[in-house]
Amino acid sequence: MVLFQARKMLIAVCFVVLLVLPGVAPPVASASTQEIVYVIPLQGTVDASMERYLTRAFAAAKSSGAMAIILEIDTPGGLLSSAFAISDLIWASPVPIYSYVRFNALSAGAFLALSSRALYMAPGSVIGAAEPRRMDGQAADEKVLSAWEARMRAVAERQGKDPELAAAMVRMSIEIAGLDTPSTLLTLTYSQAQERELADGIFDSVEALLAELDMADAAVRTVPLAPAEMLARFLTHSIVATLFLTIGIAALAIAVSTGDFATGSLGLLAFAMFFGGHIFAGLAGREVIVLFAAGITLLIIEAFVPSFGIIGLTGTAAVFTAVAWSAATTGQGLRMLAVALVVAFLVVIIALKFLKRTPIWSQIVLKYAETKDRGYVGPSDTSDLVGSTGLTVTALRPAGIADINGKRVDVVSDGSFIPQSTEVVVVKTEGSRIVVRPKQ
Repeated sequence: MVLFQARKMLIAVCFVVLLVLPGVAPPVASASTQEIVYVIPLQGTVDASMERYLTRAFAAAKSSGAMAIILEIDTPGGLLSSAFAISDLIWASPVPIYSYVRFNALSAGAFLALSSRALYMAPGSVIGAAEPRRMDGQAADEKVLSAWEARMRAVAERQGKDPELAAAMVRMSIEIAGLDTPSTLLTLTYSQAQERELADGIFDSVEALLAELDMADAAVRTVPLAPAEMLARFLTHSIVATLFLTIGIAALAIAVSTGDFATGSLGLLAFAMFFGGHIFAGLAGREVIVLFAAGITLLIIEAFVPSFGIIGLTGTAAVFTAVAWSAATTGQGLRMLAVALVVAFLVVIIALKFLKRTPIWSQIVLKYAETKDRGYVGPSDTSDLVGSTGLTVTALRPAGIADINGKRVDVVSDGSFIPQSTEVVVVKTEGSRIVVRPKQ
């Protein structure tokens, strides 16, 4: 009976819960119907780190069902390889991508602006000057130039723009009447770009552009740089990278001169920051670490194994090559290295002068000379004994004592055992060392 009453009570409780639960349950959110637009900044040097960032940003826009992506461009250009990869990302994106040049779209930036579905510009902005350059600052060879021109023409044609305008940005020899000369690259202001129908419109802001595209009511989102991406961009900035190079070179030079472990560790840390930032940004691979480590190892070996500088020069070349390969371009790496060497040289001179005033210097370099005034007496000159004869006082095994010219002196046989009371002759002296042999 008790069990039956318990079952009835349990059923009643479940029934009440089923009746009350819908009323206390949280309401189910209805799916949002507001459209989404992503505004993604394309700023700074076009390099592998920008490619990684845009890959992540485009994926976020796709996953959220965005109706469009606006690339807000302000770049002086960068690496052709990264520009090609980013252009492929733009073309492959299922989300329509539009370019909005905020300030500058130069070199690789012009290429990316033309790679999108349409090109818009802000008042005061410019686009062009897309000639590729070698590490020495000269124009690239014809093979690279021809391929780059073809790609520029292709993206312009894809947007329905005049390909000659794009080609004139690459080659000086292509002249656009009224805009440039055979000795200048084509660079267009926002108004010139609009007059030549390169720009599809001029807008004061992204909001004005969205209104023109019938996206004024869309929710605007962006994809901020991740902390690691921000750190990588900071570490690979030319000024910051040169500073780390300077610290690394100066610290290692001081450590080699003084034998200070802490200073050497500071130098290695500076180099780790330099190479780590460039590797994470995609500008360098692990091979530069191997090359740098090999260079440092060779420099350490040079300090202990005399090689007439061959090992040291090889190690220095390995370190310099690793630095040059790590930069965005080899030319940029060599320039940073040249500046770092000059500044590091000055830092080392100043640091060593400062150390001379501190107690640390006396632990590195002898502070006082060993003079007669301080009681120092050097070894006497024994070269006048060569050819003199004498008699061994003790057996020479091979060292012992002999009487030479009436004086007991320490002598060494020339390698053979010489018994006591044997007549000997001095054959040579080496400082205070007197070498004798039996007199024939």
